[in-house]
Amino acid sequence: MIYESHAAAPTANRPRLLPWSNLDGKPCYLVTDDTGTGRLSRLADDIEAVQLGMADDLLGHAVDLLGDDKATAPQLRYVAACLAEALHDVHRIARSRGARLAVPHGDEDSGAVPEEAPGT
Repeated sequence: MIYESHAAAPTANRPRLLPWSNLDGKPCYLVTDDTGTGRLSRLADDIEAVQLGMADDLLGHAVDLLGDDKATAPQLRYVAACLAEALHDVHRIARSRGARLAVPHGDEDSGAVPEEAPGT
């Protein structure tokens, strides 16, 4: 595939999946006509950076806990629940960033943002 960044495949006008949900748990999107440097875009970037950093720290903690022969079942269940939440955040960030990549040449019609699956 050939990836081109040109006017025929704009990414700035596509909705950006934000790293938070509304009060009903539904995904939030940002539609902007700028280059992704506005206040809300920068806030979303900062929150994504925090989420990725927290996921990295949690992964290190989980590795340590799994290596501890004295770890209890409640501790393991708790770290598993935290890992599931962090994985949800990282998955959302990956989908958001992937949707903002340049569209492959010939795939201009596939610019829609996919709906978030139930429970994700």
